[in-house]
Amino acid sequence: MASWIKDLRNRICESLAQLERSCAHPLAENLAPGVFTKRPWLRRTDSGRSGGGGEMSILKNGRVFEKAGVNISTVSGEFSPLFRQEIKGAEKSDGQFWAAGLSMVIHPRSPLVPAFHMNCRMISTSQSWFGGVADLNPAIPFQEDTETFHSVLKNLCDQHPEVARYPLFRDNCHDYFYIKHRDRHRGVGGIFFDDIPADDSAFLFTQNLGESFFDLYPPLVERHMDNPWTSEQRAIQLHYRGLYAEFNLIYDRGTRFGLMTGANPEAVLMSLPPIACWS
Repeated sequence: MASWIKDLRNRICESLAQLERSCAHPLAENLAPGVFTKRPWLRRTDSGRSGGGGEMSILKNGRVFEKAGVNISTVSGEFSPLFRQEIKGAEKSDGQFWAAGLSMVIHPRSPLVPAFHMNCRMISTSQSWFGGVADLNPAIPFQEDTETFHSVLKNLCDQHPEVARYPLFRDNCHDYFYIKHRDRHRGVGGIFFDDIPADDSAFLFTQNLGESFFDLYPPLVERHMDNPWTSEQRAIQLHYRGLYAEFNLIYDRGTRFGLMTGANPEAVLMSLPPIACWS
C-alpha cells in the first residue's frame, strides 16, 4: 500500500504539471506553469518514538490550478482512550493502529473547471480495511461533466462486483457530503466507501479507484481550462469555496482523523482553498 500510493502520487503530480504546461488561457501568458513542491514530515508519538510520517506535494498559483495538493502518509501509533472508541477494532488492539493513504484536493483557477477530491486509504487496528472517495465539486456545474464523472465511477464499480456497489457508494457520497447547517450538498457527488475488509479484491478495487483519476479528472480540466470566464463567475466560485471550507472544518472525518492522530496540521488542512469568500 505504501509503495503504491507513492508511485501513484508521482504520476498524478506529473499529469497535473502537464496540464499546467499545456494551458493556453490568456491568463497563462502572465503566469509560469505551476510546479509541485514536496515537503516530508514526521509524526512523533507521545513517547517520543517515530510514528511514521508522510510527504506533502503542493502546487500553488499555477496557470490552471490555484492550489493542488497530493499528499501521502504512512503512520502508526496509539489512539487516545477517547478516540479509540470511534475506530473499529481499536479498543481490542489497545489503541494500536497503522494507516496509509493518499489524499488529493484540487482547486482550479478557472470557475469553469471543477474542484476535485480523492482519497484512498488502508487502516489496521485489530482489524484491517480499505476506504476511499472520489467526488466532483464544481462551482458552476455542467451536466455533461457530471455524467462523464459518474459514468467512469459506475464502470469502475461494475468491474469489481465482489466488493463494490455503485448505487450504494454513490448514495454514501451523497449523504456524506451534506452541509447540515446550510441544508445543501457539497458538489455533484461521486462514490464513498469505508470498512471494506482488507483482502486482495478490496486492495485491487482501491488501487483501481486511484488509477481512475486519469480518466476522471484531466479530461474535464482540458474541456474547460482555456475557456474565458467572467468576474461574476469568479465571485460564484469564491463563495462556493466558502461552503467547501465549512464542510472540511466541521464535518470531514479525514480532517478529524488526521488531527486526532498527530499528523502534520498543514498536511491535514491542505484541503482548504487558497481564497474563499463569505457574504
